[in-house]
Amino acid sequence: MRSSWGRALGNVRSFLGNSMGGLRGGTNLASWAVAGTLAYYLWVKPARDLQREQEEKAALAALDDPYRYVEKRKPIPDPQETGLIYGNKNKGTRKQEE
Repeated sequence: MRSSWGRALGNVRSFLGNSMGGLRGGTNLASWAVAGTLAYYLWVKPARDLQREQEEKAALAALDDPYRYVEKRKPIPDPQETGLIYGNKNKGTRKQEE
């Protein structure tokens, strides 16, 4: 009975070790740190910078004319036609396939 528990625990340890790239100890930690740093500077930081820049542009535009209409929702791309759908106003203008 004891050997089956030991074997199961060993299998779980092996699975976890292999799922993290098969590296152990300091090498494993260093590789995860490098991967996390690269992911931050390649994906997270540029996305945050772009969002911050867009918010700044929107704030500056709002200062120019506070009563200007700003579309707050994104249009749904229509793969069948070249136009964009903003709601149900385009239902009657679509061509029906025959």
